[in-house]
Order: sequence, then structure tokens, then C-alpha cells
Amino acid sequence: MSTPSEIAREHWGDDLPGWIADLARECEASSQNKVAARLGRSASLISQVLRAKYPGDLEAVEELFNGAFNAATVECPALGKIPANECRHWREKSRHFVNVNSLRVRMYRACSNCPRNRKEGV
Repeated sequence: MSTPSEIAREHWGDDLPGWIADLARECEASSQNKVAARLGRSASLISQVLRAKYPGDLEAVEELFNGAFNAATVECPALGKIPANECRHWREKSRHFVNVNSLRVRMYRACSNCPRNRKEGV
């Protein structure tokens, strides 16, 4: 059985991005399911990324990975400095207005006007 790093190298070849090599190493260190859970995504998405078959926005997956595993942060107009993956999750939630609590309303307004919010992605 191949390791995640071997799978990534086989499918990406010489074009293997560094963050995908890091993703594969994280999968080896724990498991694909645990990595997926930390990213808030499915194990099948991780599998598709490692195999260079993911049809979605790889930049969004990279942002989630860097926020969850590499301590990448962004400056949020509402919350200050937050992990990049949390920013991505708030932007996803901002696509639909839901008045469940004051933070959700605040983030809906902030994310709706944020230049980082492209209204698309993972």
C-alpha cells in the first residue's frame, strides 16, 4: 500500500506544490480522516487533492490547510487577527444570512464587505 506522500508524488510529479507535500506528510503522521476533520472537509476531498483530481478551488483548500497546520493568519475587520481557515469558514457562512446570534450577524456584515470574500470557493 502506498503512503500519501508516494501517492502525491506519483500523481503530481515534478509539479508537486509544497503545501500538498505537507498535506501528505500530515496524513502520514495521523490519518487522512483526522486531517480532513481539522480542515472541516471530507476525506474524499483530501484523496482527490493528493491525486491531483480535485475539481474545486485548490487555493481555497491551500488556505484551509495553511490556517489549520501552518498557523497562517489574516487580519479580519471584525475579529482582528484570526487563522486563515477560520476566515474561510466565516466567509462560507456569510453566503446566507442567518440571524441565530449577534456574532453570526456581525460576521455576515463584515464578510459581505470584505475584499477577501469572492463569494465562491470550497
